Amino acid sequence: MRLFWPALLVLTTSCGVAEEGTQPVVTGRFGSKPIVSIPQGKPGRTPRITVLSVGSGRRTVPGDVVLADVDIRRWSGNRPYLSTHDGNQPTTVVFDGRQVTETWRQSLIGRPAGSRVMLVSPAGEAVGPNVPLTGVSPADTLVLVFDILGGYPPDARLVGRTLPVVPADLTPDAPPRTLIDGSGPEVVAGSRVVVQYVAASWPSRTVVDSSYRRGGPSAFTLEAGSVPAAWAGALAGRRVGSRVAVPSPGPRPMLYVIDILDTITRA
Repeated sequence: MRLFWPALLVLTTSCGVAEEGTQPVVTGRFGSKPIVSIPQGKPGRTPRITVLSVGSGRRTVPGDVVLADVDIRRWSGNRPYLSTHDGNQPTTVVFDGRQVTETWRQSLIGRPAGSRVMLVSPAGEAVGPNVPLTGVSPADTLVLVFDILGGYPPDARLVGRTLPVVPADLTPDAPPRTLIDGSGPEVVAGSRVVVQYVAASWPSRTVVDSSYRRGGPSAFTLEAGSVPAAWAGALAGRRVGSRVAVPSPGPRPMLYVIDILDTITRA
């Protein structure tokens, strides 16, 4: 895909162009929920992308699955619309040519991990995958602040390893066990963990969920309420590059095999 990056806009009071002094001001650290101050002027009708800070991680490339936190608010009244910071669940943006708008592509592709990017755009051009357009019209202006956690190939896996498979002897009552030892950074409770996984039901052992089927790696906050209960204790203390079998007992037992691809410490 060929991307067209926006040229620098000349700010005037002409119809459809932002008035001078109408750039929202964003404060707060990368990884924390941004504080956004929206000015009184009119925002204009042309999408505007502003790089607020540049990270030092790997630059995202076309074809990547991009993991990011996104905070969305209405220009009018500076009213909150949606924020992944509230649910501790970053969004997974799969650039499969179907659901991702061009404004999101230009905001997220070609950026180093750790970057914070702001998009000011009419809602009709600003909503991304799995973001419902409810309570606003397509012409209403939204302000989006992206914290780019990283980009990963859709089929990212442990180097030199085959895809994860549920062990034949794994049962819901078994303790978690390491199938492959990693040598990367240690995963700590409360951090963001980037994984590929498969999940099988019990007792049929049928695979019912998989990050590969969903389009690629996913990021989760390793704390109660953000991941299946069995994950938090099983993954904390493991190292990046590990493959872990995680049984999950209960009324609907599940068997997980999780590849830990990366970890991101929260701000």
